[in-house]
Amino acid sequence: MGIKFPGFFFFLVSVLSGGSVFAAIPITPSRTASPGEVRSRVLAAAEQYHGTPYRYGGMDYRGLDCSGLIYRSFRDALGIEIPRTTAGLHAWAEPIPEADLMPGDLVFFNTTGPLSHVGLYAGGETFIHAASSGQKTGVIYSRLSETYWKRTFAGAGRALPPEDAPARPAPFRPAIPAAPAPLPERDTTAAGEGPGRLYLGFGLAPSWSGLGENNLSFGGAAAQAGIFTPVFSLPLRIGLEIRPQWDAALHVFRLPLTVSVGFKDIIRVFAGPAFTVGTPVLNTPDGKRRYTEGNGWLGEIGVSAAPVSFELPGGALAVYGEIAWQSYVKDPSMENNWQADVGAALRVSTGLRYVLKLR
Repeated sequence: MGIKFPGFFFFLVSVLSGGSVFAAIPITPSRTASPGEVRSRVLAAAEQYHGTPYRYGGMDYRGLDCSGLIYRSFRDALGIEIPRTTAGLHAWAEPIPEADLMPGDLVFFNTTGPLSHVGLYAGGETFIHAASSGQKTGVIYSRLSETYWKRTFAGAGRALPPEDAPARPAPFRPAIPAAPAPLPERDTTAAGEGPGRLYLGFGLAPSWSGLGENNLSFGGAAAQAGIFTPVFSLPLRIGLEIRPQWDAALHVFRLPLTVSVGFKDIIRVFAGPAFTVGTPVLNTPDGKRRYTEGNGWLGEIGVSAAPVSFELPGGALAVYGEIAWQSYVKDPSMENNWQADVGAALRVSTGLRYVLKLR
């Protein structure tokens, strides 16, 4: 899948080099691993994404496309960069007959067009791939003997030395089997979602006040720390968060304890009670406005979104923003001033959040 130019580039290199770029860009066994172990490492890396949802152009646990799965598997296991598109992988790999397939080889298909899908052969006529349609989508195991895959099969390719290739002399002990058992109904917890998976999140952000008065200014700081777990095998997470806040505009310290539900770490809705230290007082051009806690059982309710994230070892760093309503009510003796009251109750924060995958 992907744009055509990389595939054409690798095809051109293939032609100029005598029909195959496999020999021009070899992947050889390391000094401490046999060809079989190198293949096992790539398969084990792919298995870590089992259950990850399909996302066109995706490159991480939030979503992968078919060539993205192959790219990440080789990079995670061997630390190398390989072609990113299906056409590029096909031109790069050494063509082999289907009968010569070994675990760790590539299998290609003509699904939505010529060379539009790729998977990683796992042995026993099974392969792991990122499916975009069908009864099951995302990173799954399928069989080459299934009618659809048998009909669309377009060939096989070898990017790793065969298992019987001579290894560099050095002692080694394979740590994982050459081919993981290809059970279609595997537990998806290893792929980043599923019962038992835990995430720990931390965030820090400046807050802004004065929205109701159209006078946006620095209004303090808001932090957060929480623990989350997926809801069954759905891409939803539920968790508990503690959200210490200093409201410089109202001169109070707040400590909300909220329940959070959201789509992974991309968007969350949260609500819960808040313990407030100090009396909320807002300085306005008309004088000071006093507030009290209202509906204390629902001290804060809001939504948080993290549209931009960067994958890091063990987790991800995200740029996030959130808007929350704080349950303040004005002193009954005060005159009405809805702009000031909205500005006092509304909190907007923007900052950075890091989510760590615990297990």
